[in-house]
Amino acid sequence: MEVTIVEVIKGMLAPGIMISACGLLLLGMNNKYSLVVNRIRTLNNEFRQLNENDQVRKESITTQIPLLIERMRLIRNAVWLYTIGIAMFIFSIFCLGIYFLDGKTVFVTAASLVLFIIALVSVLFGVLHAAKEVRLGYKILLIETKGILKASKN
Repeated sequence: MEVTIVEVIKGMLAPGIMISACGLLLLGMNNKYSLVVNRIRTLNNEFRQLNENDQVRKESITTQIPLLIERMRLIRNAVWLYTIGIAMFIFSIFCLGIYFLDGKTVFVTAASLVLFIIALVSVLFGVLHAAKEVRLGYKILLIETKGILKASKN
């Protein structure tokens, strides 16, 4: 049975679409990374400028900074996992190309499938890290607004 170019393209399409999806996820995480880095820098500058009478704000900042650093770790992990996923999808496409050119050997077929599954698992763990990061961001927001919420109740 002769393999047509249309079948080759169809076979390579799924990993290609997944690469695009991971690219969008990476774009969002890089944006979050920049925002969190800027927030840490802003809080550090604010902390340096506070005087001794601003103890409540100093405590708020010192509580937030370690959580923001933890948030950065989660973002970093998500970015790494998405990047690994993209690499595995690319390798999967290469294996599919070899599969169609090489006469359909079992090893190349298995390698392509294993690489695709590794990529999916990597993206899944990246999404889990991103979800943890969102939850932590909410916790930090509650710390930041705690004083305002107390004042509005009075």
